[in-house]
Amino acid sequence: MAIDQQVLSASSMLQAGHSSDCYPVIIVTGLSGAGKSTALNVFEDLGFFCVDGLPLSLTPTIMQLFARENPKDYRGLALGMDLRQSDFAREWSRVGNSLQQKNIQAQIIFLEAGMGVLVRRYATTRRPHPLESKGLGLEQAMEKEKQILEPVRSEAHLVVDTSDFSIHDLRRVIKEKWEFLDQTVAGIRLHLISFGFKYGMPSEADMVMDLRFLPNPYFEDELRHLTGKEEIISNYVLESDHGRSFMNHSRKYLGVLIPLFQKEGRYRLTIAFGCTGGRHRSVAVVEDIAGFFRKKGHLISIEHRHLQLG
Repeated sequence: MAIDQQVLSASSMLQAGHSSDCYPVIIVTGLSGAGKSTALNVFEDLGFFCVDGLPLSLTPTIMQLFARENPKDYRGLALGMDLRQSDFAREWSRVGNSLQQKNIQAQIIFLEAGMGVLVRRYATTRRPHPLESKGLGLEQAMEKEKQILEPVRSEAHLVVDTSDFSIHDLRRVIKEKWEFLDQTVAGIRLHLISFGFKYGMPSEADMVMDLRFLPNPYFEDELRHLTGKEEIISNYVLESDHGRSFMNHSRKYLGVLIPLFQKEGRYRLTIAFGCTGGRHRSVAVVEDIAGFFRKKGHLISIEHRHLQLG
């Protein structure tokens, strides 16, 4: 990992990166092929409103529009920019002056990588470099781009060399720098599914837990028509000896597992809990697990896939 410049700490950057303290503004730019799109995806997952390929001249306008709409559903604004427009350098200077006049202090992340690395990445993707259309070969285009963007690099608040990074490495670096933001949006998102094995397992699940060892209310005539959402069913399933033991171990296991997935750059973990019909045991367990981890600040979504079929 090579971080060449960090003028401000991540938290102070975002807290001081705008005039009204209502939302942060991040500009993601750098050499083509260095990871701009991946970086924008990270900010999108952190709850930012992201725009890629925006013409420089429209930057002040979109910032003002974003602020005017009072964007409560977003943590901030992240803009991806490159030099596809011919007068990039001149426009960059003009836009910078315009933002200063409007008292907007956007923070700049500049991504770069070694020449050999960028050549290999272009060979893999088979996409043309933005400057190749001007009669330049790939390496010539890269050198020209580096010269044009040098003033932008010199103004960047954070410069990251991604030469030795995988996509997941870049995600981790950015998340570490904005860790306080990641915490405020609950980090990894948990999607919990209850289902019935006789109807088929969810194909999208990262993990599947078989609950058919738990006591089954289906065999009690007075309980059969109820569901795992009701307290009497929950008590029947979870307050049994097997139920208490399973829930205690499951909470501890997931409590260890979730931070490890989050550290690896995962933003969503789908866990499926199955019983025979998907009406009693799996529903009760999902409701309990969801309540437990909601209290710990996690963002939880629930899907009772076969509740009406069981």
